[in-house]
Amino acid sequence: MAAATFIPVNPSVEDCWRGIILYGQNSASYKFALAESLLQLNPQAGQLVKLEDLAPVFGKAIATHISHSPKQGTRPGKFLQSVQSYNTDGNLDALVKATVAGGFQDVIDAFHNIGTSPVLHRFFVDERKTNKGIRITDEFSKLAQGIQIANITQEVDSRWRLVETAWNLGIAANHLVVQHDHELGEIFTFDLARRRKRVTSSRGALNGYQKGRCFYCAADLRLLGEDFNTDVDHFFPHKLKQSNLHLNLDGVWNLVLACQSCNRGPSGKFDRIPSLRLLERLHTRNEFLIGSHHPLRETLMNQTGVTLEKRIGFLSKIYNEVQLNPELAWEPENEFANLFPVLP
Repeated sequence: MAAATFIPVNPSVEDCWRGIILYGQNSASYKFALAESLLQLNPQAGQLVKLEDLAPVFGKAIATHISHSPKQGTRPGKFLQSVQSYNTDGNLDALVKATVAGGFQDVIDAFHNIGTSPVLHRFFVDERKTNKGIRITDEFSKLAQGIQIANITQEVDSRWRLVETAWNLGIAANHLVVQHDHELGEIFTFDLARRRKRVTSSRGALNGYQKGRCFYCAADLRLLGEDFNTDVDHFFPHKLKQSNLHLNLDGVWNLVLACQSCNRGPSGKFDRIPSLRLLERLHTRNEFLIGSHHPLRETLMNQTGVTLEKRIGFLSKIYNEVQLNPELAWEPENEFANLFPVLP
């Protein structure tokens, strides 16, 4: 699954931001740290953010993650050693100096790239040579003022935690499988000693791949606060566990985020089987997850098949076994948009 499928021909600023976070190449966690720092500082359009002002936020973000996940990249470096020292001695001046000297060398150049191609909308302009900083664009302000901004902040943290988990557990990528705890609403895995390790919230991990919208009706989802409206739903309902299908219905492949109206409102899905059209949408969403690699790719492929053909066959077989009356297949009462292109 190419990121180009996830990002439409005429992408919004949110599409571009999510493409960067979910599909950008990661040899270190610096891209997540820069994204988190910008969201925290929330600079205005046209503002110059000096590296010396960005450095303490950026450095502390990595320091926080290093404290529980020491491996923050595929190769160690002097900068990460300096961050580790800050966790020991608390010397902020030394951390800022090390960050300005070595923390931004590659990430500012590569931030807007997915593979070898830049996204359409850029969130800052590099002015390190002329003004020792980066200048914020109108696109970043538009992102920061959007309805999705609280979700986007959580998505950055969730993606960071997923990637660092793959680096730190010492388990081969094709053996690393994350699982879902429905009661706690979290994704977890096990380390080499078979100890359970919490990774991140399931809502934060899944939301970006649905572009912050309900899987069924495309209403805006809100993951936090008084307007919280998001359920983790089993596409094939949980009650099918009673049918001896020998399926991992709690697997990530079967979990989608739905607004509470679609999931359990007056015309909600509840325990009904969705339509074949929505099954095709589930396939597309799963391919989005597979395209993002660590560790969701390995999890989805282990659960549904290593090839596209096997994954299609996996979903079709289940659907044919459980959808006994297609005329009663559930559809959302209202649908505001179709965010998922039909894939092979």
